[in-house]
Amino acid sequence: MPTSSVAPPVPGRRTAWAEGLDELRAAATTEPGRLRVIGAVLALLVVVFGAVTAWQVSDRAAAADDVVERSQPLSADAASIHRSLADTDTTAAGGFLAGGAESRTTRERYAADIATASELLVKASANTRGSDAAGRLISRLNRQLPRYAGLVEAARTNNRQGLPLGGAYLRYANEQMRTELLPAARALYDAETDRLSADYGAAKAWPWWALASGVVALGVLGWAQRRHYRRTNRVFNRGLVVASAASVAVLVWLVAGHAVARSGLSDSYEHGARSLQVLNEARIDALQARGDENLTLVARGAVLTEDQKDFYEVGFVSGMTDLAGAGGSGGAAEGSRLGVAAALADDEAGRRPVREALAHVREWQERHAQARAADDRGDYEQALAKVIGTDRPTRESFDRVDAELQRALVHEQGEFRSAADGGRGALRGLAVGAAVLAVLAAVGAVLGIGRRLSEYR
Repeated sequence: MPTSSVAPPVPGRRTAWAEGLDELRAAATTEPGRLRVIGAVLALLVVVFGAVTAWQVSDRAAAADDVVERSQPLSADAASIHRSLADTDTTAAGGFLAGGAESRTTRERYAADIATASELLVKASANTRGSDAAGRLISRLNRQLPRYAGLVEAARTNNRQGLPLGGAYLRYANEQMRTELLPAARALYDAETDRLSADYGAAKAWPWWALASGVVALGVLGWAQRRHYRRTNRVFNRGLVVASAASVAVLVWLVAGHAVARSGLSDSYEHGARSLQVLNEARIDALQARGDENLTLVARGAVLTEDQKDFYEVGFVSGMTDLAGAGGSGGAAEGSRLGVAAALADDEAGRRPVREALAHVREWQERHAQARAADDRGDYEQALAKVIGTDRPTRESFDRVDAELQRALVHEQGEFRSAADGGRGALRGLAVGAAVLAVLAAVGAVLGIGRRLSEYR
């Protein structure tokens, strides 16, 4: 009886991945195999170190560029919008007080303020990075500014005709400025200032991933060289020494460069950006106080607070207190705008215009007291002369305060730019340098391990 033959079972086919793993495990059991693995790991680690360093440094350099080229200029433009609007209101009130004697200079200043605010709003709209909140604020300002200008023109027309309705139009225009335009301008300025702070934070953040990958790469390089020494009694492997030196260079450059960048950017913020913010607010306080002073004479007691005090006189006193503290002959009160600006200034060139501004504020307060005394005793013409006349008027003191604050702003803008440029300059070339040195380190590691492998052939 014939016997049937049974075919042996066919083994399942293995994947290339599984076969590769088997070959790798087999190779790792021999010294040449282990060296190849070590060389591959070293090359990978130093390349990862260089790549992560280049990536994180590039991000911080871009944020530092944004601080200097985008965020701070946008913040300054937003402050200029706020200042131009406040100056528009102040100039309109001053021109109204002058009546038919309104000077050509006053009219040109008013027109220039309106034009400046409009131009800066267009610029802000084009550079606001698509922020919905900023876009809404800019649209609101664009709608309200022509309405305000129309109210001022109505006030001027009625005033030239000697109609008392002109004062009502001007007060309504001022109300629109206080309740609509200036709050929107302030919100836009705050939004751009917050963006500036965010860019500062991004530029100054430590590149922890790059630092960690550098420490790991150096640790593994050190371990590989110690292993080499223990197995061969050779102190140095040239390739591994080159890889270690290149990695140390990248790590030291990274730490030193970022530390210098942080220092420069911090200095630009503390003695530049913050000073500019305080000085801009001081200038706006002065402008609003001047506007309230003018409107005190325009309204002549027609607008009162809940406790029956002159609304605009209360606003003037409040604004001057914020600017320099209570009246008197002493220095700026602690916490006032000028007090903080003087404390933030880090050199005499920055402190001098702030001191001069304070001296003129005190002079302004004294002259304002004389104008109020004349008005309180019913001498309106004398009070008007003390505010907008030619013999030591408060207008002269205000103009000097504004000029000194502008001088301080120019100086602090230069301080900001100098420190910020120095900070971002410390990062220049670091990303490319890290990539080049990482490639050099990888080549050194591969050649160093290759030298050791050649001894087994």
